[in-house]
Amino acid sequence: MTHPQIRRRPALPGRRAVAVTVPVVVAALLAMAGPATAAGPVGAPGVGDPYFPLAGNGGYHVSHYDLTLRYDPGSGHLDGKAVLTARATQRLTRFDLDLSGLKVTGLTVDRDRAAYRRDGQELVVTPRRPLRKGQSFRVTVTYRGTPAPVTDPDGSLDGWIPTDDGAFVAGEPQGAMTWFPANNHPLDKSSYDFTITVPQGRTAVANGVLLGRSTQHGKTTFRWRQSEPMAAYLATATVGRFQIKQYKTRSGIQVYDAVDPREAAAAAPVLKKLPSVLEWESKLFGPYPFRAAGSIVDHAPNVGYALETQTRPVYDSAPDLSTLVHESAHQWFGDSVSLTSWKDIWLNEGFATYAEWLYAEQHGGDSAQKTFDALYATPADDELWEFPPADPGSGANIFGTPVYARGAMALHALRTAVGDRVFLRVLRAWADRHRYGHGTTAQFQRLAERESGKNLTALFRTWLHTDGKPAAP
Repeated sequence: MTHPQIRRRPALPGRRAVAVTVPVVVAALLAMAGPATAAGPVGAPGVGDPYFPLAGNGGYHVSHYDLTLRYDPGSGHLDGKAVLTARATQRLTRFDLDLSGLKVTGLTVDRDRAAYRRDGQELVVTPRRPLRKGQSFRVTVTYRGTPAPVTDPDGSLDGWIPTDDGAFVAGEPQGAMTWFPANNHPLDKSSYDFTITVPQGRTAVANGVLLGRSTQHGKTTFRWRQSEPMAAYLATATVGRFQIKQYKTRSGIQVYDAVDPREAAAAAPVLKKLPSVLEWESKLFGPYPFRAAGSIVDHAPNVGYALETQTRPVYDSAPDLSTLVHESAHQWFGDSVSLTSWKDIWLNEGFATYAEWLYAEQHGGDSAQKTFDALYATPADDELWEFPPADPGSGANIFGTPVYARGAMALHALRTAVGDRVFLRVLRAWADRHRYGHGTTAQFQRLAERESGKNLTALFRTWLHTDGKPAAP
């Protein structure tokens, strides 16, 4: 993500449905989130994230979302139907979904009507019969209303953000719940189908591969499929008036670009480089993890950031090349390899920022060492040293400068300590071994130590876990 606090990137001196098997460790975490009560086993209202305690839900894993949406940009009204295919990770007499602001008009569990109530962002569901541990079940929710974004702890907006011709839909970290009921934490990843109907002349762009489009009675319906597992915050259903370009890369990746005409002239020379950027990143990080790619370039001046929505990043305006490199790198680091806790977000943003440094270094720009040195020269009271990247301290800080820039500095310090050959082997191994799964800072340190044969405790402690400006490297 490129965020309002970052404004594209940290300023530098002189940003098909398939069955998905949830990893054992994730299933265990989701199950542990559901405590037993006097009323019986109940799925918890959150997975226990330290920064967003109500994010996600305990007691089950969603393998697939089938979302049917009808949106009218004129009135801002959304009609939705969400069908969630899930599996209970414990016995459940009750479970929660995350849904904010929209009116539920019907809810069934395995075709039986289920009782439900609203409790803030929680949609609390009581099925007619308890669900057994390991049981597969299907939840169908119909809903409607005028979706609105949520305000994050840092004051920025995410979720369904209306624009003058549609909506800019970017859900990090909380916003998925503003437009569909979800198990809204990166721990729970799923495949998706989207069927989105909008007025003729508008385009609805989601994740993955476009399966088809049809127009009748003044409405156009778009069908999209995201087969590889995806966290809910990375889903999009952005709507607007877009110019469309579709093609395949030399390696067979299906590219779909949707560009607001007001941004087309500025965006064209940058988007033209997307195939070469993906090819370059594939050589460094390993094979591109998805079958689709592309860009959504909207005209959304009130948003102030871009987001690595899976397979197809969404930009609030025409991106520069560094931003394209950053959001593309997230397809490996953040999308394919996801967080287990928002506390570890440097694994997303530090990695994507360092990809910018590497790209500049290998394409005639400043070396990563020069960029590192320029940052290190900033005074000790600069915001860069405000908190350690691996422990931002709160949700208000997860998009702060230390997460991006000092996170990238930590990777450069690692590169310096182990050498280029081993460092690049570590990055590829991280992307490969955690492909479509999750990772933590501790796991990354253990991997780096195994690949290098070195004890890196002091380096990781200094650059990722210690307050203030480190001593001269």
